Amino acid sequence: MWSTIFIPEEEGHAVRPPARGPAPLGALMPARHGKRRQRAGPHGPPLEDALEGKIKLVFFVAIVGVVLTVLGVGTEFWAELSPPKKFYNNKTCVLAHYGLWRGCTKTLLVADVPPDRDSCGPPELPGVSNCSYFKFFTTGENALMFQKTPEESLNVAAAMLALLSLVLMLLGSVCVVMAINKQLLSFLKPASLCFSLAVVLVSLLVFHWSLEALLVSDHSVPLEQRLSWSVGVLGVAGALLLGGGLLFLLLTLPRRPWQCFLPPQPGGH
Repeated sequence: MWSTIFIPEEEGHAVRPPARGPAPLGALMPARHGKRRQRAGPHGPPLEDALEGKIKLVFFVAIVGVVLTVLGVGTEFWAELSPPKKFYNNKTCVLAHYGLWRGCTKTLLVADVPPDRDSCGPPELPGVSNCSYFKFFTTGENALMFQKTPEESLNVAAAMLALLSLVLMLLGSVCVVMAINKQLLSFLKPASLCFSLAVVLVSLLVFHWSLEALLVSDHSVPLEQRLSWSVGVLGVAGALLLGGGLLFLLLTLPRRPWQCFLPPQPGGH
């Protein structure tokens, strides 16, 4: 039989010590039900599930902006240059469209041009295309389109700004992935900076200056200029990236932003 030991207390009562049997299994193992435990980061509290969902949603918006930027930068439909459709002869007409890296000329049949259009085009019509990359990126030679010469410095500046935008987007994406994996909200601040400073809109502005310089370089061929769908894609991408950067910045702010400027009160909550 188990021996019973009574220990006298000051009041004269006897206290029975706890049994020395094995501890219950439930006390040794953590509960498997209930709220999921969150990983605590080494430099701050862990991300809440709702906050992590918001970060992923904003990241999806930023990724859409990145994809649209790559599409716009890689295509050559930034600007269209089209002379009157009967400028050369009554059977064919020639138009040009170009982007950051290369330009294309396309010969169309005048009969295919819509009757309500005075200039040659649009470039979506079937015809004979001739595309080539700009040589000022390789051999330093300038391009010539309808006797007009593009402004080399502005074209190169627009292309370099577009590449800088892609680099900033890549760095911002890495920061967001680190914030989600490491459960650190502090990584969102450099991500917000990278996406907000993506100079896609600045690249569009510089390209517009280049287009204006091209049009005034020679007046021997009358041209009608139009900004094409690649510019629209870049505009939407720039708006998404700027909005994503601002949203990332808002997610890093506390729930009550004014608490950043007020000292904590003793005994306050």
